[in-house]
Amino acid sequence: MTEIIERVVAATPERVWQLWTTPEGISRWWAPEGFRTDVTQLDLRPGGDLVYTMTAVAPEQVAFMQQHGMPLATESRKVFTEIDEPARLGYRSVIDFVPDHEPYEQLTEIELAPVEDGTRIVMRVEPMHDEEWTGRLVAGRTNELDNLARLVAAE
Repeated sequence: MTEIIERVVAATPERVWQLWTTPEGISRWWAPEGFRTDVTQLDLRPGGDLVYTMTAVAPEQVAFMQQHGMPLATESRKVFTEIDEPARLGYRSVIDFVPDHEPYEQLTEIELAPVEDGTRIVMRVEPMHDEEWTGRLVAGRTNELDNLARLVAAE
C-alpha cells in the first residue's frame, strides 16, 4: 500500500521545485543531520538519472558508521519517471543496499500545489520489500521534508 507524506512549506512551488531539481538545491536539504549530499549527475528528464553521494561528516555519525563497519560515503541513483515543472516530479530509487536482497527499484511521486501559506507537498511512496524497510524509507522521506521546511523558513 502506498504511503503518503504531506507537508506545507513556506515557499512557492517554483522555489521548492528549484530546491528539489538542482544540484545546489538538493545538497542543501537531502542529507540527514551529520551527513552531506554531493550530486555528481543530474539529467532532469524522464529516463534521466540523479546520482549523488551521501557522506557522514559529523564526528558522531562517522564514529557510528565505523563502529558498524559501514562505509562513510554511499552512492545512490534515481531515475526520473515524471517531470512537470513546477507541479509533479517522480523518480525510481535504485534499492541496491539491502543485505541478502536482490536490487530493485522503488517509486516516489511528488505533487506541489500553491496554498495560502506556501506550497503543499504530497509525497506518495511505494512500499519497499517489507514493513521494517518501508518504515525506514518513510522516516527518511519525512526527515527530508522536515529539512526542506526548515531551509525555506530560514530563507
